[in-house]
Amino acid sequence: MFNGMGGLGNIMKQAQMMQDKVKKIKEEIDKIEIEGQSGAGLVKVLVTGKHSVRKVTLDPSLKDEELDMIEDLIAAAFNDAVNKIEAESQQKMEKATAGMPLPKGLMDMF
Repeated sequence: MFNGMGGLGNIMKQAQMMQDKVKKIKEEIDKIEIEGQSGAGLVKVLVTGKHSVRKVTLDPSLKDEELDMIEDLIAAAFNDAVNKIEAESQQKMEKATAGMPLPKGLMDMF
């Protein structure tokens, strides 16, 4: 005989376990620091998993460059770091969920 509540209870338990796992991964990602670079390493930006900038390093050779070029290099280095964080996040989630596809934005819920 089919026990509807048992099946539903099992699904709810699995969903809770998945939620706990995703939350733990999110906490781990928030703690990482990743460096983005641009201009062949002339500009480096250290960013946390929460997309908070920790440090910006400019090569001294940039002191004679146009300000708008330096601004573009900083933006590019930041974007490089963010892209690396997103890739790291996706890799950790795929590993933790055994490749099970999760709805877009699920990590943002936690």
